[in-house]
Amino acid sequence: MLNNLRDSIQPAMQKLGSGFASTGLSANFWTGVGLALAFIAAGAYASTLFGIPGWIAAIAGGIMLLVSGFFDMVDGAVARVTKQASKKGAFLDSTFDKIAEVAIFVGIAVGGLANPVWSMIALGLSLLVSYTRARAESLGVELKGIGIGERAERMLILAIIGMIPFAGDISLGAQMNWAVIIVSIVAGITLIQRIVATASKL
Repeated sequence: MLNNLRDSIQPAMQKLGSGFASTGLSANFWTGVGLALAFIAAGAYASTLFGIPGWIAAIAGGIMLLVSGFFDMVDGAVARVTKQASKKGAFLDSTFDKIAEVAIFVGIAVGGLANPVWSMIALGLSLLVSYTRARAESLGVELKGIGIGERAERMLILAIIGMIPFAGDISLGAQMNWAVIIVSIVAGITLIQRIVATASKL
């Protein structure tokens, strides 16, 4: 869904890419920045282990996750503006995205911000959503934009809902558990949508 929106704001994305490209740093560099920020977000979520209150961990993690998502747009914009889009860059971008997702959900589970079982379910379904696209496209079926919850949507759900105090309880980051459950549901629906779409086209 957000990928479709991204296509409609190409002029703004081009300006963004031009601005970051003017630094002389490659698209792959910005991909690495996004991954590093995702690790920082994961560390923030897990910081309850060191006595940080859950609500602070959830807010800090959410902010860093949003910033990481911003740089996930920057790398592609830079690659397009500099005409340096490559198979290597696409591979690194996709792989780093998956590494980031694993780190985020592990951080949330380790920090006790969400039920570990739900965290595993959300992570597993998220990776399956990505796998179905990769497998379908290896068979010649385009799945970009198919499904209600691609990676960008799932990360937004975690970041934004995770920062909203739930029922007045800000002490344990209880809202994050609901964010993870919603991500699980959205990812599950997206997985089914992609299986159906791929099967119908093959």
